[in-house]
Amino acid sequence: MPQRRMLSAIGACPRRQLKSEDYSVAVRDCDVRRALHGTLLRDHAEAQDDTLFVDELGLCGEVRVDVAVINGAMTGFEIKSERDTLRRLPKQVEFYSRVLDYAEIVVAKNHLAEARRIVPSWWGVRVARLDADGGVQIKPVRRARRNRHIDPLSLAQLLWREEALAELAARGADRGVRSKPRSAVWERLVQTVDTHELQSMVRSRLKARTTWRVA
Repeated sequence: MPQRRMLSAIGACPRRQLKSEDYSVAVRDCDVRRALHGTLLRDHAEAQDDTLFVDELGLCGEVRVDVAVINGAMTGFEIKSERDTLRRLPKQVEFYSRVLDYAEIVVAKNHLAEARRIVPSWWGVRVARLDADGGVQIKPVRRARRNRHIDPLSLAQLLWREEALAELAARGADRGVRSKPRSAVWERLVQTVDTHELQSMVRSRLKARTTWRVA
């Protein structure tokens, strides 16, 4: 089944037409998000039939990934536009780093130096700048590397309770947890499969969803 889907949360964000003297116009979140979408679609053009793009993917009930890309790996992008602050970034780093195979921050130029001090060395870094036409150009600063410290229980929490139970049932391991809270189901799943199998399972389940709901 083709998975070329962009589940978007951009909303209304009209493209701006700038004059050459408009140097003080701030880079908006929705402008960066639109530009990032375009960049990611081009980056994954050869694998789009097996790639899901999701805006605002929740992690552990604590943070939301601004843009997630799910295919043979799970990659998350955190956007910090010019008027954002980096106050929440340490918490976002913590939870992104528990779950994602790769993570990147996309920042306006005014946040670049501080953001590089906050994010781990394996995170990718990109900078977003306005061009003369009012669009946003996203340029790579540092390439992302694979996260070697996935937390299986945090990863399992991406699954809905019914999905996790179905995976346990397929392995004959659902006895005793079918009536338990979802936390017990996630814990049993983590005890039943190794991290590599869990990662593949979660990616497959997310890509197979035909509808999404708030967890």
